[in-house]
Amino acid sequence: MPVYLDHAATTPVTPAALAAYTEQVARGGNPSSLHAPGQAARRVLEDARESLARSLGAHPTEVVLVSGGTEADNLAVKGLYWARRAADRRRRRILCSSIEHHAVADTVEWLEKHEEAEAVWIPSDTAGVTRLDALASAIAEDPQSVALVALMWANNEVGTVQPVRAAVEIAAEHGIPVHSDAVQAFGHLPVSFAESGLATMAVSGHKIGAPVGIGALAVRRDTVLTPLLHGGGQQRGLRSGTLDAAGAAAFAVAARDAVAGLGEETRRLAGLRERLLAGVVREVPDAVVSGPATGGDGAAGAARLPGIAHLTFPGCEGDSLLFLLDMAGIATSTGSACTAGVPRPSHVLLAMGRSEDEARGAQRFSLGWNSTEADVDALLAAIGPAVAQARAAGMAGHASRIETASTRRA
Repeated sequence: MPVYLDHAATTPVTPAALAAYTEQVARGGNPSSLHAPGQAARRVLEDARESLARSLGAHPTEVVLVSGGTEADNLAVKGLYWARRAADRRRRRILCSSIEHHAVADTVEWLEKHEEAEAVWIPSDTAGVTRLDALASAIAEDPQSVALVALMWANNEVGTVQPVRAAVEIAAEHGIPVHSDAVQAFGHLPVSFAESGLATMAVSGHKIGAPVGIGALAVRRDTVLTPLLHGGGQQRGLRSGTLDAAGAAAFAVAARDAVAGLGEETRRLAGLRERLLAGVVREVPDAVVSGPATGGDGAAGAARLPGIAHLTFPGCEGDSLLFLLDMAGIATSTGSACTAGVPRPSHVLLAMGRSEDEARGAQRFSLGWNSTEADVDALLAAIGPAVAQARAAGMAGHASRIETASTRRA
């Protein structure tokens, strides 16, 4: 059985979520249909929405079910931009953290190319924390021109938790809405949409043990969004389309279980993470840990997600190390799975001040609900020989000048 250390990409479906999914998918029924099977599916769907809302700290009417984090981010960023621009044509600027997931960053770039938006990339410090002073300065330049702010709750590559609440307070002084991609944070850190003050917040099921294909966008009731999809007018008209009752049921169960066991599981994962980091540095002394200083139990206010350990290995090509570990039966990642296989350095590491060569030697080890000490020990037994072999192979022959839009965010 392979050792799976890539839970930040997707985590296996939990038994309880799988049971909820298969039970409903076997029943069938379109939740929009008026006959008995349709109304039974509707009850399952709305029960799931209410349960998910409790887990999110939101009102059920604020939970818009979508296909996953990417759709949620697109709906939030495009929907806020279009609605805010329609109300005031001066609102062209989108203030976006330089370490955002591509689902947000590429959406901002698309709006810049096609919809007259102006992207303002807010820098981070060397630990991967978005600089609030830079955000405040960018807003102060011309508050009336800002359409929205985008700041993820926690980074998907290095795991750094972001100052979301403080950013919301800065933006709120000028009535500017803030969107947060909370895909990596939800189910791993305490997350409350109501307490956050956010206008919108994206979450995804397959990061917490639900199947791929279900997610949600929390939309505050006074927030105006222009929809991406048009059709049946489902979900306040914000997201038309036949709703996935089975996926919603599974997502609700996975979220309920993750939130219920959050404290104990966070401490367990943080302990495994610290064991992993200490062991890797012992086996490869010149490995460099990315992100903030670790320690503690990963509880509220922690600087790093409990289940993410990110390191760079000088003289290694990240993809080479990934394949060598894979041959040893250990699944890891060089960063975001959404850009896996693309020969370019992480825009997150570049934004943190790493050089291209340093960024290319990255490896992310992410833990989840079924991770064990044995998994960590297997990695520690394999990492030294794998790094030595990768270094012997040398850095891959990528062009020294790597064409990447990410450098503008550094």
